[in-house]
Amino acid sequence: MTELPDPEAGPGQVVVRTRAVCVHPADLAATTGEIPRGPVPPPFSPGWDIAGEVVSVGSGTAEFRVGDRVVGMIPWYLTRGNPGGYAELVAAEADWLVPLPDGLDFVSAATVPLNAQTAHQGLSLVSLAMLPAGSSILVTGASGGVGGFAVQLAARDGYRVLAQAGHGDEQWVHDLGAHEVVPRSADLATVGPVAAVFDAVPVGEAAAAAVEDRGVVVTTRPTSAIVPARGVRQELQLIRLDRDLLADLVVQVAEGRLRTRVADTMPLTEAADAHRRVSAGGLHGKLVLTVG
Repeated sequence: MTELPDPEAGPGQVVVRTRAVCVHPADLAATTGEIPRGPVPPPFSPGWDIAGEVVSVGSGTAEFRVGDRVVGMIPWYLTRGNPGGYAELVAAEADWLVPLPDGLDFVSAATVPLNAQTAHQGLSLVSLAMLPAGSSILVTGASGGVGGFAVQLAARDGYRVLAQAGHGDEQWVHDLGAHEVVPRSADLATVGPVAAVFDAVPVGEAAAAAVEDRGVVVTTRPTSAIVPARGVRQELQLIRLDRDLLADLVVQVAEGRLRTRVADTMPLTEAADAHRRVSAGGLHGKLVLTVG
């Protein structure tokens, strides 16, 4: 643990007192070097999604005031951890944040930005295929953060959702709107053919085996190329911050139109142990670090 000077809000920025920050696999990848930091030297801070309260406002920032509750996504793909969310105070661009509705607590809110936006944007890539109404879509990792939102959004969009879930999560995924729950141990080649796959894990070739020829596969990380003769369109979904979309998704969660799930909370000071728990797997929901 390191004490750094309190950040100051520059023009267009606010300083947020962090109350909750979600632990993502991307955080683990950043600390192990799987996600390159490029020219940004240590020290750096992991953490994409924060929820908290505004404690100071920089010049030219009219939208937020001291005391406002906010939730947002630090675009770590740009900041490379300077700043990151694993800190008591974060100087954030106002454009990274949206108001946090009174009906949504900090911990739940912190699970929304990266997960829900990735799911929504990935399904937008599926919709480009102009699939017939009622087409089947397979969602891998459906009991996870991205997969869980993808199941809900896909079902609401009229897809017939086949959702792959881990043991003990079958009822949760069914309640999210899945028409059929597929065990994690299942051979996905026997599940299809489906018109589309949202490979949220991703599992790569195993998921691609389920899609029909000339179907579409969306993955959250690069995977092996599918045999060109099959005519399958492969799309890579890399998160991009869309403030209007984020605001809408946060409101939907606050109003109960979208659901999220927290497995446990841990103090920010125990972030290293939190990473070990996420790495070990077996969590039913997201792990969230809390402050204060």
